[in-house]
Amino acid sequence: MDLNFTSSELAFRDEVRAFLDTKLPKRLSEMVRNGQHLSKADQEEWHAILNEKGWLANHWPKEHGGTGWTAVEKFIFENECALAHAPRVLPFGLSMLGPVLIKYGNDQQKSYWLPRILNGQDWWCQGYSEPGAGSDLAALKTTAVRDGDDYIINGQKTWTTQGQHANMIFCLVRTSKEGKKQEGISFILVDMTTPGIEVRPIKTIDGGFEVNEVFFSDVRVPAENLVGEENKGWTCAKYLLTYERTNIAGVGFSVAALEKLKAIAADQQANEGRLIDDPQFAARLAKVEIELENMKTTNLRVIAAVAGGGVPGAESSMLKVKGTEIRQEITSLTRRAVGSYALPYNPPAFEEGFNGPHIGPDYAAPTAKSYFNNRKLSIFGGSNEIQKNIISKMILGL
Repeated sequence: MDLNFTSSELAFRDEVRAFLDTKLPKRLSEMVRNGQHLSKADQEEWHAILNEKGWLANHWPKEHGGTGWTAVEKFIFENECALAHAPRVLPFGLSMLGPVLIKYGNDQQKSYWLPRILNGQDWWCQGYSEPGAGSDLAALKTTAVRDGDDYIINGQKTWTTQGQHANMIFCLVRTSKEGKKQEGISFILVDMTTPGIEVRPIKTIDGGFEVNEVFFSDVRVPAENLVGEENKGWTCAKYLLTYERTNIAGVGFSVAALEKLKAIAADQQANEGRLIDDPQFAARLAKVEIELENMKTTNLRVIAAVAGGGVPGAESSMLKVKGTEIRQEITSLTRRAVGSYALPYNPPAFEEGFNGPHIGPDYAAPTAKSYFNNRKLSIFGGSNEIQKNIISKMILGL
């Protein structure tokens, strides 16, 4: 693999930079840079800008509204967006459901749902985890019973990110109790405005409310919303999870966070000098940078395989494990770099328009918030312990 960009790829990088310089609202990039809370309207604004440019679904096939980019172009775009502090594009519709519909959906489902993902008509959330079915996802108990032209769903989902804003949810439901537990699961699309659905927020360790519990009580869903075959939803689930885990790795986010960490360490004082020159701190900084560079190579290999018609396999588990460890280490080092200024927690400082006093440097306010929020990275999408089991079985043959 040649890791040097070609002249055409460098020209593409310049095009992306020019686009971000002119089209990315400064207000949004500053909010991302300062760790401020983005509203639903803020996220929809950036979604619409990318869709208008035709760069939103950069990993979809061109015939479905994708860009037709190569794996390297996709990598360049995501890396430049992170460095420019562009808002994160929510993955549930674009990076999770979209690929599943393209591979397993029927023509009617593709023609109806895919354009609505692109134009923002539907805001999707994910209904996978349950109180008794997290990493052991196949243990889920939410049921869907066929009743004429409908399914009737009863049960509970949890850790539903952005569910308070969503109008649609894709769910794994149990349609049979016969045979292996994986064989009785189906994949279905549910309108969140349907009677019988209740959403309850969960307060996270950083004080936010980005995740929720979702309860289903005799929720009637059209049978035409079933994706793929009944009782074959585990195939869809595994396919979706490979995309989710690759996305969780967050190479671009780590690159941007590392650049910010270097700037902080160059500004902070330690032992009558700069923190970045402290041997112990510099050694940890160098170690995480080396690991990030190695992960970039692995990430390119995985997305190159997908671009060539393949599917991200157990390699996505490698990315998930290493990517989340790197992101957590960067936030840990950032918190250490800021020191005691990371201790105060001032929620108003994360809202747009805050003009009150900051405790310490401006960059100090979100450091503890980011650190605590990122503890979840090694748990959701299948815990890192589960990913290591997948790697040992699928790659090492143990």
